[in-house]
Amino acid sequence: MTNPSAEKPQLLVLRPLMPAQMEQLEADFILHRYDEAEDPQALLASVAPAIRGVVTAGGLGFKRDMLSQLPALEIVSSSAVGTDSIDLVACAERGVHVTNTPDVLNDDVADLGIGLILSAFRRLGPGHDYVRSGEWSRSGMMPLATSLTGKRLGVVGLGRIGLELAQRAQALKMQIVYTGRNRKNVAYEFYDSVIELARNSDVLVLTCPGGADTRHLINAAVLDAMRPDAWLINLSRGSVVDEDALIDALQRKAIGGAGLDVFENEPHIDTRFYELDNVLLYPHHASGTVETRSAMSQLVVDNLKAHFQGKPLISPV
Repeated sequence: MTNPSAEKPQLLVLRPLMPAQMEQLEADFILHRYDEAEDPQALLASVAPAIRGVVTAGGLGFKRDMLSQLPALEIVSSSAVGTDSIDLVACAERGVHVTNTPDVLNDDVADLGIGLILSAFRRLGPGHDYVRSGEWSRSGMMPLATSLTGKRLGVVGLGRIGLELAQRAQALKMQIVYTGRNRKNVAYEFYDSVIELARNSDVLVLTCPGGADTRHLINAAVLDAMRPDAWLINLSRGSVVDEDALIDALQRKAIGGAGLDVFENEPHIDTRFYELDNVLLYPHHASGTVETRSAMSQLVVDNLKAHFQGKPLISPV
């Protein structure tokens, strides 16, 4: 008797999806849990010839050395919008499809951006501490915060997430300016360079892609161009910011502060950040809601099903 499971495509799971979507994968595929293996390399060696698909995520990605061990690989499906951690060149050379999860996380990432901006200007964290510590009852009102109304929001990379962020900021009566590779068909003022944008922004928000082209785009020169009360908000990738230059600027109080969702060496971030009182630290969790992570996981599943059913991919890279 033929074993029905033998006909199911076999997948290597580097990073699991949400539980409901893992159940769907288990129903339609044979899963090899690299993420749970006591000896991942031993598992890989034993199943490599049969692996036709890989499930991964943005922070982990997919490298050339692993690809070289998977002779039957057809598709890499990543639960992330960014692809800088995936070796796209190696995959293209082998004819391996790559999919990601754009659009479904735009709203939550933009929401977090607004949250960081509000926290920075209205001092939500210090206000919470001021009440909880009893300082309010002892000393009266805390020091004044800063209004967002009329402030200039400079967006570096006015893509899907950048546009969502700009629309939310407009509702808060902020002025929107931006820079990027190309002008967009929008009413916002465009600057030709990041340095010019930095000079003319009260908040500089990064929503550009990561990767070699944008590595350390925000360097000492850009930070020096920022106003002394301006904030840097990074929703992009840690690699976009020269962290040594940023920490130096924060230590010198050369800028107002920074709100960071991403870091160069996450989760093992530079411990100098812990000593600063003008930085907001968030654990790369901008898309970290049940709703969005479920939607991202479902898109991974749907791309894999489409591929193995011979249908067009939903979100190919």
